[in-house]
Amino acid sequence: MFTLTEVASLNDIQPTYRILKPWWDVFMDYLGLVMLMLAIFAMTMQITKDQVACLPCLEDPEEASASKPCSFPQQSAQEASSSVATGAPVVNTVAYVTKDLPDEAVHEIHVSRQKTAVVAEEYVNQPQPTGIKTNLDFQQYVFINQICYHVALPWYSKYFPYLTLIHTIVLMVSSNFWFKYPKTSSKIEHFVSILGRCFESPWTTKALSETACEDSENKQRFTGTSSVQKQTSVEGKDENTSITSSTPMLGRTFSADKAVLEVPSSMTILDKKDGEQAKALFEKVRKFRAHVEDSDFIYKLYVAQTIVKTVKFILILSYTSTFLAEIRFTHNCKPKVEQLTGYRNFYCTHNMAFMLNKLLITYMALILIYGMTCLYSLFWVFRRPLKEYSFEKVREESSFSDIPDVKNDFAFLLHMVDQYDQLYSKRFGVFLSEVSENKLREISLNHEWTFEKLRQLVTRNAQDQQELHLFMLSGLPNAVFDLTDLEVLKLELIPEVRFSAKVSQMTCLQELHLCHCPAKVEQTGFAFLRDHLRCLHVKFTDVAEIPTWVYLLRNLRELNLIGNLSSENNKMIGIESMRDLRHLKTLCLKSNLTKIPTNITDLSPHLIKLVVHNDGTKLVVLNSLKKMTNLVDLELHNCELERIPHAIFSLATLQELDLKSNSIRTIEEIISLQHLRRLVCLKLWHNKIITISSSIGQVKSLETVYFSHNNLESLPLALFTLPKLRHLDVSHNSITVLPPDVGHLQNLQHFAISSNKLEMLPKPLFRCTKLKVLCLGQNALTTLSEAVGQLVQLTQLELKGNCLDRLPVQLGNCRLLRKNGLVVEDHLFDTLPVEVKESINRDNNTSFTNGL
Repeated sequence: MFTLTEVASLNDIQPTYRILKPWWDVFMDYLGLVMLMLAIFAMTMQITKDQVACLPCLEDPEEASASKPCSFPQQSAQEASSSVATGAPVVNTVAYVTKDLPDEAVHEIHVSRQKTAVVAEEYVNQPQPTGIKTNLDFQQYVFINQICYHVALPWYSKYFPYLTLIHTIVLMVSSNFWFKYPKTSSKIEHFVSILGRCFESPWTTKALSETACEDSENKQRFTGTSSVQKQTSVEGKDENTSITSSTPMLGRTFSADKAVLEVPSSMTILDKKDGEQAKALFEKVRKFRAHVEDSDFIYKLYVAQTIVKTVKFILILSYTSTFLAEIRFTHNCKPKVEQLTGYRNFYCTHNMAFMLNKLLITYMALILIYGMTCLYSLFWVFRRPLKEYSFEKVREESSFSDIPDVKNDFAFLLHMVDQYDQLYSKRFGVFLSEVSENKLREISLNHEWTFEKLRQLVTRNAQDQQELHLFMLSGLPNAVFDLTDLEVLKLELIPEVRFSAKVSQMTCLQELHLCHCPAKVEQTGFAFLRDHLRCLHVKFTDVAEIPTWVYLLRNLRELNLIGNLSSENNKMIGIESMRDLRHLKTLCLKSNLTKIPTNITDLSPHLIKLVVHNDGTKLVVLNSLKKMTNLVDLELHNCELERIPHAIFSLATLQELDLKSNSIRTIEEIISLQHLRRLVCLKLWHNKIITISSSIGQVKSLETVYFSHNNLESLPLALFTLPKLRHLDVSHNSITVLPPDVGHLQNLQHFAISSNKLEMLPKPLFRCTKLKVLCLGQNALTTLSEAVGQLVQLTQLELKGNCLDRLPVQLGNCRLLRKNGLVVEDHLFDTLPVEVKESINRDNNTSFTNGL
C-alpha cells in the first residue's frame, strides 16, 4: 500500500514553475488533492470495515416484496428445551450407571440429579425467545457472507474507492504533464530560469527607473518650454519666429541631447559583473526566442491536456451518476450453494452502504466543480489567440518602443505568466529591446574604454597622421569624441556606431573608415561631418548597409565603397543623393560589377579619379565611361578585360591608365592612345600580353610604363623611342635579350627587368646616367660591366639571383649607393675592395653631407 505523501507527489511541481500556473490550475490542483484524500479514506474504510452479513430466506428473492423481502423458519420454546425437560432418558441413564457403584457414590449422584431437575424446571418455567432455525454453523455463515459479497453487491460498491483513486491520479498527471514531458520541460525550465534572472537583474531595475526618470524630465521640459515660449512671445515674437524657422531641427536635436546628458550620474553606474550578466541575459533571451518561436508544441500540449481533463470529467460524471442508486444497505443473494447449506436464497446487509453513498455524492460534487473549472480554462484558451503576444502596453509605459511582439510558444508562456503577475512580462520585455541592449552596451563600453586607454592606441600612419583603429567593439565609446587632434578614425566590425553631437569636438578629423559598421548620426553631428569630412571608406556586404547620410556629405573629396554592388543592387544607390556629392574627386569601387552604374556617371563633371576593383567579375558594359570627360586617373583591376576598352580612348583628359590583373593578350589598339595627349602613365601589368605592338612609340607623352608579370619574350625597339619615359618595369617575363636601343632613354630613372632570362646587358644601358633604380635580379647574368660606375645617381641596385662571380670595382663610383640599396649575395659583396665596401657601408647622413 502507498502513502498519501507518495501519491500527492504526482501533483508536485518545482516552486519556480508556479509562475506558469494560473488560478484555475492551482484550484484544480487543490481539488485533486481533496479527491485524493477522499479516495484514500474510502479505500481505508473499505479495507478495514467493509463486510456483508447474510441470513437464509425461504422465498425466492425475485418473488419477495419490498415490505417483506424474506420469510424465515420459526420454532417454539418447548421445542427448543425439550431435550432438557425430558427426565426419563436421564433416569434410565442414571440407574444404568449406578447399579454397580458403592452406596456413597450412588447417594451423590441422586443429589446431583435432584439439583439438575430443579434447574430444568426453572428453565422450562422461564419465557423462551423465538429465532431462526437454520441448522447452519459459523463456518457456513462466513462462507455465505464471502460468496454474497461478490455476488450480491454491485461492482461499483466494491471498486468505487479504487476508481476514485485512479481517476484522481489521471487528472493530476494530466494537469502537470506539460511540466514533465521532456520535449516541453526543457524549454519551460529554460524559460523560467531566464525569466527569474531577468526579474532580479539590476539592469532591469535601472532601465525601468531610467524610463520613469525620462518621463518626469519630459514633463518638466514640456512645462518649461511652454513657459519660455509664452515669455518669448511677449518679448519678441518676430525674432523668435525667425530663429525657430531657420534651425528647427537643430533646436530639437539639441534638446534631445541635453536630456540625455542630464540623466543623473547614478543612472549610468552599473557594476561590471552585473553588466556582464545582463549582456549574457540578452544573448540567452535572443537564442531562446529564436528556439521557441519556431514551434507551438507547448501550446498544443497544454490544450490537449485541458481537453483530456474535460473529457475525463464528462466521462466520470456520466457513469458515476448512474451508479448512485445502486449503493443500498440491503441486498438479496442467490449464491447457488444449496447442496452445501440447504438454502437457496439469502438476505444480506452491507454495512458501508451509507458511508459510500455520502462519499460518492461528495466526489461527484468535487468532480462537477473540477469540470466547470476545466470548461473555464478551455474558454480562456480559445477566447483569444494565445500564440501571439503584444508588448504594446509595455511600449507605451516605457521608452523602449522597439520591444517586438512574439508568437507561438514564446507568446503562450508569456500569457501564462501574465495570469500570475504581469510585472514579470514587463521586466522580461526589457531584455527583448534593442534600445535597452544598446544602452547597456554603451554604459559597459564607456566604463571599459576610457580616454586614457584610447589615447594609448593612437598611432602615426604612413602619411604622418594621427590614426585610431577600433576593432570588434560593441559600440563607439564616448571618449573617442574627446580626441580632438585625431585625423583618421577606423572602425571595423562594430555593430552599432552612433555619432552624437560631441563629434563636432573632433575638429581635426578628415578621414573616416566604416568596415561593416552600421552608423547613425545625429543632426548636429551630421552637420559637422558634412562640412569637415574629406575621405570616407565604407565596407559592406549589401548596398543597403551604406548609411544614407553618406550621400549628403557635400564637402567629401574621396569615397571608397567596398562590397556587393552587382547590377541588381546598384539601383538602390539614389541618383539624387549621389548628385549632392558636388566636391567628390575620387571614387573607388571594390565590388563585382558587370557594368558601370549609370548614377555614378552623373558625378562626371567633378570626378577626377575612378577606381574599379572587380574581384574577377567580367566588366561588360563600359560605354558610360565616355560621359566622364574630366577623368584624370582610371583604374580597372580584375575586370576580366581581354582588350583595352574603346571607351577609354574618348577620355581626353586621362593621365593615368591602370589595367592591372585582367586577361589582356594583345594591345594592337594601343595606337589609339596617342589621342590621349595627357596620358603619362600606362600600367598593363599582371596580364597575359605576349608581344608589345610597335605602335606604342606613337604615345609620346608616356613617362611611366608597367609591363611586368606578362608573357613577353622580347621588347619592341619603338618602346625605347619614348622621349619622356622615366619609369619602365618589364620584370617577371621571359625576355632573353635587352636591345641596345635602351640607351636612348636618357630620362630613364627607374628600370626593372628582374625575373627574366637575360644573359648579358648591353653597354648602352649604362649611358642612362639618370638611373636611380636598376633591378636586374633573378636572371642569368654572368658579368656586370665596369660601365656601371657611370651611374653616379644610382641609389638601388638589385643583382641577387644571377650567375655573377664578382662585382666590378667601379661600384665605388656610385657615391649614392648604400648597403641597404645593394641587393646582392654576401660572398659577392666580399669580393669588393675594402675601400669600396667602406664607401658603400657609410650611412645615409654621411652620404647626404658629402653630397652637399
